[in-house]
Amino acid sequence: MERAKTKKQKSNKIQKAKRVIGKFFTIVLLVVVVTAIALLAGMWALAKGPSPTAQRLFVMTVTETSAIGWLANIYLSQAEIDYIRDFSENDGSLEEATDTSLITINPQRPNRNQILGISDDDGNIQDSDNIQEDEYEDMEFHEVFRNGYKGYMIVVRDPTRVFLGTPRSFGGYGRKLVDMIEDTGAVAGINGGGFDDPGGVGGGGIPDGFVFDKGELRWGAGSGRVDIAAIDEDGILHVGFMSPAEAREKNIRYSAAFGPTLISNGVVNNNALRRSGLNPRTSIGQRADGAMLLLVIEGRQIDSLGASWDDIIEVMLDFDAVNAYNLDGGSSTLMYYYGEEINRSASIAGPRHLPTAFLVRDLDSERG
Repeated sequence: MERAKTKKQKSNKIQKAKRVIGKFFTIVLLVVVVTAIALLAGMWALAKGPSPTAQRLFVMTVTETSAIGWLANIYLSQAEIDYIRDFSENDGSLEEATDTSLITINPQRPNRNQILGISDDDGNIQDSDNIQEDEYEDMEFHEVFRNGYKGYMIVVRDPTRVFLGTPRSFGGYGRKLVDMIEDTGAVAGINGGGFDDPGGVGGGGIPDGFVFDKGELRWGAGSGRVDIAAIDEDGILHVGFMSPAEAREKNIRYSAAFGPTLISNGVVNNNALRRSGLNPRTSIGQRADGAMLLLVIEGRQIDSLGASWDDIIEVMLDFDAVNAYNLDGGSSTLMYYYGEEINRSASIAGPRHLPTAFLVRDLDSERG
């Protein structure tokens, strides 16, 4: 009798636990459903509401990424989407070639020993008491805060320290940014050019446009003129449309393609191409004194929705950019600085495989 009673009590406890667990999962499911309905309703209001600006912002934001571009098709016909995108992207190119005379690179930069105050050939010791870390490393790191988004800027005073990271070969999978940094011994880096990315699940091994690495054309021999970011043998950043043949003529050492060009020869891209959505962004630029600017903006986060091309232009101008270029963004946007992943990747699966990255070599490293 006592055994039967104990068995019944145990059964009751199990049933009670099942009911509690069932209620918990019911509440979770309800929250998920309500949240999904609220999101869908919010997107409906943006896509079908009375504001053309909100509609354009919604369409451009979701269609800029390979993974969630289909969201626009839930509310709008393909014809409506095409009309909005055509209106936003119509004839927005900057065709002017980069004027290298606007960039002055100081060839007499101090070496590591001079900066640290180590004795020179004549045995003279420099005073190193007031040397700051960023002076020693020839770099600056800045946090960028604006209304609605935040980001990070690396200023590399010696542009010849910036080089291209790539996988060993193209056509298959790319390489993660952290792996490129470890492969090369770089001290910092950002993601680079775009790649074939059907459905947001591309392997990162098929670059957009063409790729020059150490002066060799490694991808895109049959490419025509594409909007590209390219660094020549003097460390000058070229932005705008270029063909592989033109790249050879300009002694291009490294290149990666995505676009658009945002600032060219001090002139802001003021045309329709600036009409973009809010997403994570990556950009490269250069000041008149040659310093290279590497920027990432976080996006798809509660405290940082993302930035538009206009926003990137504003930040680059604040840092005195003469030329600036929009690199691949979205789930690819990522920055590393001294072994630390600086921004949060917008990819659910974590940092993506990439075809190219712009890296910063250590001061002790020989130029590759």
